Amino acid sequence: MIAEALDERKKGDAKSLIERFLHQQRLYTWQDRVPVSIAHVARFTPNGVGISGVYTPPPYRSKGYASACVAALSQSLLNLGYKYCFLITDLSNPTSNQIYQKIGYQSVGDACDYWFED
Repeated sequence: MIAEALDERKKGDAKSLIERFLHQQRLYTWQDRVPVSIAHVARFTPNGVGISGVYTPPPYRSKGYASACVAALSQSLLNLGYKYCFLITDLSNPTSNQIYQKIGYQSVGDACDYWFED
């Protein structure tokens, strides 16, 4: 996922990032004999929790694994008492946006990501 989805600035931190998520018990995997999709719990607010890093490797795509992964993780978080779940998605990716809408997520706004370099 890191190599495919993230920019060059973040690839070097992949191992430490995964180790931190595992240690914090914030990484969720969906399995069908083998892990086929992942997501992680990324942000917390007083009433809600964010899901991020949703990824399914190419051989397992278009089989419903990401939908099942995000839906199950969302329900688990709601069962823990969070009032809502949210995620930040790339508007240029119609596949993921369609998946999220089908399982009940609604678009509420747009955001931009900026960084400054010397």
